[in-house]
Amino acid sequence: MAYFSAYFRSLSDRCCCMIAAYANFQRDEPTASFSFAEALKSLKIENDAVRRRSSRHGLWIAVAVYVAFALPDRWLIPDVAPVTIAARFAVATIALLVFETLRLAKAKTVWLDITCAAALLVGYMGWLYPAIATRDVIAMSYYMIFGAIFMMGANLFFSFPFRLSVITSSLVLCAFFVTIEDFFPSSQTYKLAFGMFYISCFVFTSFVNWRLNVERRNVLLNAAEARHQHWEASERGRSLLELSHTDYLTGISNRRALDRRLDECWAAWKDERRDFSVFLIDVDFFKRFNDRYGHQEGDRCLTVIANALKAVVESSDGMIGRYGGEEFIVVIPAALPKVAMNLAEKIRLEVESLAVGHDERPDDMSIVTVSIGVAFTREKVGEKVERIVREADLALYNAKASGRNCIRSFDPLLPRPDDYAGKLVPLLAAAIDRKLVSLVYQPIFDLTNEKARAVEALMRLRMPDGTAVSPKTFIPVAERSGAILELGRWAIETACRDILMTDRMATVSVNVSPIQLRSPGFAASVADILDRCGVCGSRLALEVTEGLDMDMQSEVLKCIADLRALGVEIWLDDFGCGFAGLSWLRAIEFQTVKVDRTFLHDCSNPRGLTMLQDMIALIRNRGNTILVEGVETAAQFSLLKDLRIDRVQGFHMGMPVSAELLNAA
Repeated sequence: MAYFSAYFRSLSDRCCCMIAAYANFQRDEPTASFSFAEALKSLKIENDAVRRRSSRHGLWIAVAVYVAFALPDRWLIPDVAPVTIAARFAVATIALLVFETLRLAKAKTVWLDITCAAALLVGYMGWLYPAIATRDVIAMSYYMIFGAIFMMGANLFFSFPFRLSVITSSLVLCAFFVTIEDFFPSSQTYKLAFGMFYISCFVFTSFVNWRLNVERRNVLLNAAEARHQHWEASERGRSLLELSHTDYLTGISNRRALDRRLDECWAAWKDERRDFSVFLIDVDFFKRFNDRYGHQEGDRCLTVIANALKAVVESSDGMIGRYGGEEFIVVIPAALPKVAMNLAEKIRLEVESLAVGHDERPDDMSIVTVSIGVAFTREKVGEKVERIVREADLALYNAKASGRNCIRSFDPLLPRPDDYAGKLVPLLAAAIDRKLVSLVYQPIFDLTNEKARAVEALMRLRMPDGTAVSPKTFIPVAERSGAILELGRWAIETACRDILMTDRMATVSVNVSPIQLRSPGFAASVADILDRCGVCGSRLALEVTEGLDMDMQSEVLKCIADLRALGVEIWLDDFGCGFAGLSWLRAIEFQTVKVDRTFLHDCSNPRGLTMLQDMIALIRNRGNTILVEGVETAAQFSLLKDLRIDRVQGFHMGMPVSAELLNAA
């Protein structure tokens, strides 16, 4: 029973060996390069270590079983038992000493296997030849059956390679046949029966050993393939993760990676008060750079700057990423504000030293520079990491307002971000679907017959609770957030349906933002609206605000030309309150020029009246239709009649009303 217990334990050890060799690959870290051959080599090394442990356990158990058979020696062959028992202890001691010596000397596994195989042979012969000298021949004839254990051990008890196990079990088989033929008297029947038994054991155990070796080989190959596939999958996952955290243009970290880094720094500051700083870096006048040199050159400029800044930031254990457009963000661990400011200045000088040409700047610089806003962790920074980024953004705006190419740190005394405006962003995005936005129409009168021939569409917004929001508040927010694009298209289509399709007025004017004029496809969207509404383009007027600097951009001028081709009238709004009015009058043929209301309201004094008269003369010489807005009194209306103004608009003539009330009027 002890033998069979040891036998099954050895089988379990060998299974564990194979399973361990298969499973260990999941715990290994992928290397830089890991082929199938390398995976197989690695597994063989691991399997070799497992085999060494298995052989040691197997030998100790085999020795224990071998010594335990001293008791059957006393019972079955007592006359030679002292010799056989002494032989057992001698063989066991020598085998263990040799094996442990080789193991401690880190001998190759093959020598450990040969030692175990030799122990089997010597153990068999060391017991067999003293035992056959017994006088109790009958007992010995039965006792010899246990010699098959040594043959089985060679094939099953140890994890021998197939060739070594066959050689060992063959020698045991030969020793048996030599013994019963030359040294142990027996009948032919005994020889035939026991010979067939030994041969059967030899064939059966050799076959099982061969199958086990094949299975071990297959497991090893499968494990190597699995490890190689695991490495490939890990490398693909690592590449995809790196790609998802990398900006496609510059190759530095993207906003997602920076957000993760910010969260880590924020957690460290909240838990351990480990300070850090945030820089927001903006390339000065980059839009002008793009317009002058083209987008490809603009992309190259951003890439050059990103690579230069990456070297500076990473040398200070910081992280840089592209925040969007021409903006970069830096997260830097800095215990002292002075350290952070010194690094920011180093960044500014590094970009200056690149000397990337920029001839379209409106200042006296001719190279690309950056403005930097810096924010530090402080006790009252708030409960969310976004606040420190907003503070860096405020500091950046301060740097731009200070002339650019400079650094500004956040000052708590600076105006804080408009939280109310921030709440409007999601509201504007859903305003059309939730019917929170509407249009009212203010009449425009011809002074020749004092009849309303046109109306101006004015957008109105209300909160979900019904509270009205001033256009001066929500229009700038809509422009910054991009919501103005959808709202603008909706306003044009709604005005066409309310006014032109119902013939309430001959013309309707709609204000457009420079952002709309810069948007690709804006003219095409207007053409689509006119086509769907079935109205003539000449009945639609789009008002361009002169008070906003559009830099005479080529895409704006092309868009206006496309709109003119549709027959759409282009009006210049708020003339006189901006800084590019004369340039716009020279570049574009406006059908109507609207004089800002402030000039009419200043006519109470002679100087103001003279300025209005001069402005009217200038516009009239250009051949544009003149429209004065802001008429609020009868005296103002009478003055404009005397000045022979073409059109007027104001509360004195008509208040902004809905399309239904306009029709009723």
